[in-house]
Amino acid sequence: MNHVSSAANAPVLGAIFMLGAGMTFAITNILTPIITWEMGVPSTAVVFWQYVIATVIALPLIFRIGLGALRTRHAGWHEARAFLSALGVQFFAFGFASGVPVWQMVALSMTGPFFIITGATLFLGEKLTVQRLGATIAGFVGALMVAQLGTEQFTLASLLPIMAAACWGTVSVITKYLSRDETPESLTLYMLVLITPNHFLIGLVLGVAVAVLPAGMLPASLATGFDFVLPGGEALWLILLLGAVTAGAQYFLSLAYKVADATYLQPFDDLKLPLNTLLGWIVLSQVPGIWFWPGAVLIVAASSFILWTESQNRARMSFA
Repeated sequence: MNHVSSAANAPVLGAIFMLGAGMTFAITNILTPIITWEMGVPSTAVVFWQYVIATVIALPLIFRIGLGALRTRHAGWHEARAFLSALGVQFFAFGFASGVPVWQMVALSMTGPFFIITGATLFLGEKLTVQRLGATIAGFVGALMVAQLGTEQFTLASLLPIMAAACWGTVSVITKYLSRDETPESLTLYMLVLITPNHFLIGLVLGVAVAVLPAGMLPASLATGFDFVLPGGEALWLILLLGAVTAGAQYFLSLAYKVADATYLQPFDDLKLPLNTLLGWIVLSQVPGIWFWPGAVLIVAASSFILWTESQNRARMSFA
């Protein structure tokens, strides 16, 4: 079996695993609006049970890493990382529950690298180069085009995937900071262990907000609160499937980055945009707006340029 994971086969395996992750994530992005937008299940409840199920399925991975990896001097940063990751997922699911189409959600969530650059510059002291600044500006211009800012199609809910991307970008900055002292196994284990309790915490906070705030202050899709009770019927089976697919996506992703370099995998990761758009078009009849394609091209091109320049810089430093 060693020939399967050999260096010669690693690029092919990495591409296959990344495409597997993209396909499974696309399925989650179709299931979530069906359960929330069409069936009316609160997005906070859907996400909580989604990650409960995914964590249970991920238990073999947790035990393989070993609980000894939880020893750390940065418990607070691990919790902040897990909370922001959970909050990003909540924003993303709420976007689906608010009727934001799949093509817009996925394209705008790809603005994450630009938040990473901002955070790394402000908090990690990394240099803001002309290339980084230009790519960030281009990426956000693309995001404005996808969000259709200035048109009647734009709604405040269109900002939710950008808020999710900001959360996930901050998570990446914290991860970069922690990686100076922490092992990859520790970073992975803390996220697996803490993300579900943080979804529970966010649900509790929302429940308190619903009880305390005057009626009408929260959006209708959040005003039902969060009772932590699994729905019945078809919604239950779809949530079980959603949790299983989420776990599968994480496994695919971890396998891809284990066998191949991130720079090589980036183009395969970018395929999630046309894949999600096509699936949303076929299953949910969501047709992209006129500004989607030029905006999406700008986002993908700027993100790919950032990754390429960063890899070039690392290569030069390694030979210096």
